[in-house]
Amino acid sequence: MRAAVLRDESPRDGSFHFVSSKAAAIFQSLRRRMVVVLALTGLAVMAGAGATMPDGRPTPTGLQVPRWISLKSSHVRARQGPGLDYPILWEYRAAGLPVQVIAETSEWRKICDPDGAVAWIHRTVSSGRRYVFNTTAEEIPIRSGRSETASVRARLSPRALIALDECEDGWCKVRARRMEGWTPQRAVFGTQERALCNANRPAGTGRD
Repeated sequence: MRAAVLRDESPRDGSFHFVSSKAAAIFQSLRRRMVVVLALTGLAVMAGAGATMPDGRPTPTGLQVPRWISLKSSHVRARQGPGLDYPILWEYRAAGLPVQVIAETSEWRKICDPDGAVAWIHRTVSSGRRYVFNTTAEEIPIRSGRSETASVRARLSPRALIALDECEDGWCKVRARRMEGWTPQRAVFGTQERALCNANRPAGTGRD
């Protein structure tokens, strides 16, 4: 087997290492993968570099604020501040409930919930999975297409949630088990881009 000559970039004395052509191909493949990973990492850093909170400070996570998350379990404690020493205000009992992050620390998220209440939750009880919630007292039709004239496949009950896939042109694609359909974006809670609660409001406000 013919040997390939590759320059080892670590020594500075101009020395060479001789490796087989197969090993050389593996080396080149790994190097290309490393370049791709570094490039993607750089893009991620650049994407989060400009993310700021409402007061102008950079976000600790590098993620945009406000943004949407969901509750990971059916037992999530809401606290008055970003720490275990703060009193528990209430407990959320709805896994998947969409909440909007309006401020954050590295470990805690200040959220706005569907009732307009503000509280702090720990990052470990939240998920990036997206859901939407029907805050109204009426059923919301889930249609077969992005049109008010499209056939109705199902209806989202009041105070119910459903998984969100995407939103496009004022319509959101949602799914539950094997059913998929579209609902008007304005009809559901969990897709708004603007902050729905003032980040300066004290935790515990907005709920009777």
